[in-house]
Amino acid sequence: MSTYRLAGVGRFLFSSSCSLYGAGGDVELDEHAAFYPVTAYGESKVRVEQQVSTLADDRFSPVYLRNATAYGVSRRLRADIVVNNLVGYALTTGKVMMMSDGSPWRPLVHIGDISRGVLAALTAPADAVRNQAFNIGRTRENFRIREVAEMVAEIVPDCEVSFAPGASPDARNYRVDFGKAEKSLPGYTPQWTLRAGIEVRLVGHERTVVIARREQQHAAQLQQIEIFGCEKARGDQDPAPGRTARAAGGRTLRDGSQSRFRDR
Repeated sequence: MSTYRLAGVGRFLFSSSCSLYGAGGDVELDEHAAFYPVTAYGESKVRVEQQVSTLADDRFSPVYLRNATAYGVSRRLRADIVVNNLVGYALTTGKVMMMSDGSPWRPLVHIGDISRGVLAALTAPADAVRNQAFNIGRTRENFRIREVAEMVAEIVPDCEVSFAPGASPDARNYRVDFGKAEKSLPGYTPQWTLRAGIEVRLVGHERTVVIARREQQHAAQLQQIEIFGCEKARGDQDPAPGRTARAAGGRTLRDGSQSRFRDR
């Protein structure tokens, strides 16, 4: 990190996480709260913040963006984070599958609002952000996991809330106060709500299914043309009985159609 400062980097944004609050309990925590990380991931965020802060001076301005748990659609979708995971299970199995007992609190933030936080921290006056931490999210977007699951079940058609085998309490349990960023980070204007994010995720999934079906049909048509061409080259008028395009392998979707993507 000292190399960045020596190279003349004036501002360094560290993508930290609210996970460093860990076992924080039911009280809303601001940037002055104690750290209680319960995972190696959360511990790593604590250590980086502590080490980088010692390098701050008038020419080097580190900023620590403590993002809430992210969700949202992307080209390389992460399916292991709570909102994306619950919506994914609901869409593909008809069950909103909770891995815990549903009681832990989580602050949630759409990737669009994380991006807004990054832009705000990059463009704010240095004196307004130098060596400071900002919780990135919205205070009203703290939910218990079971509340998230219930909302998913309300929005995604024909699904029900259920528990995974062995579901148990989760040591990660924290609520976060995002007032500092909302009031003191110039240009930070979060816009997303969890309900809107789930609805957009649903639309994104439906669009992906439509595209996959079109690609599957196109591949089948090309294969049929190839088979027909081979038969014609051998002098046959039509493909031999029963010789049709082989459907692409993959998972069976809820409507009984086949995805062209195999498990990897």
